[in-house]
Amino acid sequence: MSSHDDELQRIARARLPEGLRAETLAVRTALAPSQHGENSEGLFLSTSFIQPSAAESARRFANSEDFTYGRTSNPTVRSLEARLAAMEGTEAAVATGSGMSAILLMCMGLLKAGDHVLCSRSVFGSTINLFAKEFGKFGVETSFVSQTDLDEWRAATQPNTRLFFAETPTNPLTEVCDIAALAEMAHAVGALLVVDNTYASPALQRPASLGADLVMHSATKFMDGQGRVMGGALCGPNHLVRDVFGPVIRTAGMVLSPFNAWVLLKGLETLSLRLKAQSEQALAVARWLEERPEVSRVYYPGLRSHPQHELAMRQQSGQGGAVLSFELSGASPEQARARAYHVIDSTRVLSIATNLGDTKSIITHPATTSHGRLSEAQRQAAGIGQGLIRLSVGLEHVADIQDDLLRGLSTLPN
Repeated sequence: MSSHDDELQRIARARLPEGLRAETLAVRTALAPSQHGENSEGLFLSTSFIQPSAAESARRFANSEDFTYGRTSNPTVRSLEARLAAMEGTEAAVATGSGMSAILLMCMGLLKAGDHVLCSRSVFGSTINLFAKEFGKFGVETSFVSQTDLDEWRAATQPNTRLFFAETPTNPLTEVCDIAALAEMAHAVGALLVVDNTYASPALQRPASLGADLVMHSATKFMDGQGRVMGGALCGPNHLVRDVFGPVIRTAGMVLSPFNAWVLLKGLETLSLRLKAQSEQALAVARWLEERPEVSRVYYPGLRSHPQHELAMRQQSGQGGAVLSFELSGASPEQARARAYHVIDSTRVLSIATNLGDTKSIITHPATTSHGRLSEAQRQAAGIGQGLIRLSVGLEHVADIQDDLLRGLSTLPN
């Protein structure tokens, strides 16, 4: 971000008083309106921007000043970045084309051959593959440890450990890590803590306030909230977002499109309301599933039976979020998978899809979708069994969600 960007940010902030709550920031933070005075943020569909002169154009390009070219920045994208940074309580944010591209940008900016990463083994399957397979090709070593066992993190730390990476809650078992404890441990060895905040979002949780150095998002999920566009983001201090990630994204081009940024801006305006309603519904469904004899276990931070329930309530504003998972037992992995398929295929209201965070409830089988590219050993280490079903709870009537699940649960073969 350049001095030109600083001025735009200053103008945007000057319109708003200090001390506004997150819900207000989610609606009001943006760049200043254009000369037309639009109330809804403008959508700037332009790959380039006219410069006042050749000399000024040269100066702006040399200093990476906006706005010059779409791969460098765009006013709509910059409004999204300003809004997200305000909501997460960080100095800056950079938006990317997807959540995975945000992790790619982070790794390209921070890591080099010979570096070591500590990562929770319970994270999203593609995250595991990106660290273990893709960056392993370039000499970056990754050790995968228990999400919740701090002693395991400490024991796996090496002199060349540069990064701790965790998502909380995790996908799909909703394990919760102690962000403040991990931050203290990482900083003690000169490493950075990165937290994937996709599941909770800044509506429920602000990892930077607990010591995380960077906050990563798949904006495709709750930030959009209606399953329309892809997006990702990294939120953090200026010296990382501007000086480290800025040159990489300008060169590598994993940028977010202006249209997707505009859709995400609109999604952020209702994020807090949606997450509150969906968390309430998810808790009701989770409690109901705990009472079903066909279900052997329910994974949801809002339940008192969850191992990290108290920690989750402290970190997540007293709410469990909108995603839960539940387990169906079987005499063999094949039988457990068949039982899970039966429940999923019996639904008529829920969407069988791999996304989450939508206003439409989504049901999926993690072992063959989100974690399907992992080896069986990796899945077992992450606790992803063949009888596991993940449910992202939407805004349908909660009784209709329960009735839809009951179609399969009540007709399971013995």
